[in-house]
Amino acid sequence: MKKSYLYAGIAIFFWSTIALVSDLLLKRMDSMQVLAVSALFAFLFLLALNAIKGNLQELKKLKIKDYLILFGLGSMGIFLYYFFLYYGMGLLQDPDKSFIINYLWPLATVLFACIILKEKFTFLKGAAILLSFFGVVLTTSGGSLAMSSTQLVGALFCVLAATAYGLFSVLNKRCNYNNYIAMMFFYLATFLISGVFLLVQGNWRAFDPWQTLGLAYNGICTYAIAYTLWAVALATGDTAKISNLAYITPFLSMVWTGLYYQKLPNLFSILGLVCIVAGILIQNIKKRM
Repeated sequence: MKKSYLYAGIAIFFWSTIALVSDLLLKRMDSMQVLAVSALFAFLFLLALNAIKGNLQELKKLKIKDYLILFGLGSMGIFLYYFFLYYGMGLLQDPDKSFIINYLWPLATVLFACIILKEKFTFLKGAAILLSFFGVVLTTSGGSLAMSSTQLVGALFCVLAATAYGLFSVLNKRCNYNNYIAMMFFYLATFLISGVFLLVQGNWRAFDPWQTLGLAYNGICTYAIAYTLWAVALATGDTAKISNLAYITPFLSMVWTGLYYQKLPNLFSILGLVCIVAGILIQNIKKRM
């Protein structure tokens, strides 16, 4: 087995646990505290990793402008992404639905690439966006035309999370920073911003050893290790083949939440997910002349 596939497999496994782990943490803790502590664990892990790899020497090459760019990207791609996602999860009260809607981010990336990077907007890209939007409607509504305002707002925040990460992906593509260093700063920025929010709100609460373990797992495994290994897998393997493996993640996520809560996935959630993934795959099809 090639190492790139092994790295990708580990990243996908950790990502597939995000919905369940986040749901368990958010039921007992404030979302901003979950984000702040998880980001701190991620930053410390990446700081140690960069020290071992000798990457910290590159900090001398960065200028104030670079630090501001990294802070801005981290604010958008990590802080806002998780802030919107956690808030949406809290309103929807369904980790599967939240995670499925969040999987609109590849489509958001395509849309922003057309706007910012001036990539061509094709018929296939338009069809993909419409199909994925239909998938979100199916997932959120559960097949019913009547949706509560809470469901609509929760779905909207999950869409905002996907939008924030899609925009981040495009802007980050234009930068040329060491991935390990950049990711470390992204989580540092997230920790500082969420920490300030906690100080202003005064919502800090002590947590027990199990919650500490959950936060450590969330920060080190689903945040730091997953994103780092995914970047390495893309850099060392076949980008197209590795990228397609990511579509396993939401289906695997359904398995974990189903096993833990001992319930079968909602049929309309599965159909919605199929539509969203189909939309993502369609926009990758190249027209033949």
